[in-house]
Amino acid sequence: MAERMATTFATFQRLKDKGIAALKQGDYVAARPYLIQAAECMIEIAESGKDAQQRAEQEAYARELLELAKDCDRRARLAPGGPARARARDAEEAGPAPTDWIIREKPNVRFSDIAGLEDVKEEIFLKMIYPFRRPELAQHYGIDVGGGLLLYGPPGTGKTMIAKAVACEVDATIFVISPAQVMSKWVGEAEQNVRKLFSAAREEPKSVIFIDEIEALVPARRSSDSTVMQRVVPQILQELEGFDRNASRALLFLGATNEPWSLDRAVLRPGRFDAKVFVPLPDPAARFKLFEMYLGNRPLDDDVNLAELVDQTDGYSGADIKAVGGRAASRPFLESVGGAEPRKINRADVLAAIDAVVPSVTPKDCKKYEEWAATVG
Repeated sequence: MAERMATTFATFQRLKDKGIAALKQGDYVAARPYLIQAAECMIEIAESGKDAQQRAEQEAYARELLELAKDCDRRARLAPGGPARARARDAEEAGPAPTDWIIREKPNVRFSDIAGLEDVKEEIFLKMIYPFRRPELAQHYGIDVGGGLLLYGPPGTGKTMIAKAVACEVDATIFVISPAQVMSKWVGEAEQNVRKLFSAAREEPKSVIFIDEIEALVPARRSSDSTVMQRVVPQILQELEGFDRNASRALLFLGATNEPWSLDRAVLRPGRFDAKVFVPLPDPAARFKLFEMYLGNRPLDDDVNLAELVDQTDGYSGADIKAVGGRAASRPFLESVGGAEPRKINRADVLAAIDAVVPSVTPKDCKKYEEWAATVG
């Protein structure tokens, strides 16, 4: 129970931070759904608490977030173009299919562009890509075409890029959707949004639906059925069950999560997420390629040895290594801005950057993924 509440609080913090950030940037349309979902998380936390005063404070905070969400709606209508946008939204509510949040994309990212992760790529090719490329062989051996794939692992390991590479490898249209987009359009009609999303995907010859942070859309259900989530989860499950695995318009459904233990257990059964692929931290070969990507296109001194940097960054994610590259470049850049002669990025710059960038994933975090994988098989 304590672990679940800790996870819920972490989800609340992430959603609240995203909502406040969008609010500060004046993006009221984006801020609103994050604030609503953060409020729902805080209500769940309050309901589990035993301290009456603390519970009252948490409920009051949830109400403040909901008021902020209402204020976002008001500001969006008053902003330039707001009334027109509001009329368009009202027209959408009357029935036409939404097109502003269901965005079709044809990515050009291939697996060869992704550093390392060879075992992950091989598993995805076997389970998802080869049946699409060779449907006649798949039919001959009774292999399903399409299905669900869950990508899970630490943050910053390239799960979104992998999803786009899957779509590119099978020449499919990808729909990249966030939970906030599904939940934000019609309060009380999120299930309809899910149906429209899957219907739009089925209109394409080949399509991939990718939902990042899917645990926010398909969370573990509580005994109460009073929230939107209790209706959305069954709708998602129904759509996943509805895949026509032998049709020429078969779908690939990809979800990504940093918190697989927060998912509803029902979505993990065969016929829904048929494959669950762990996306680990980059191995030495991957880290070498990442340093090539994030330092190779910058003015680099001859004393920089990428192999040495690989040894210094065991446990770093791809996002961490990207941050190292940016921080290393900032030292000579700031010197030049201050009037010094422009120079190349040297070994000292990069090593100082490595010391400054703390790995975002701990060994304890990695062990948690291993333990979860052991429970789901």
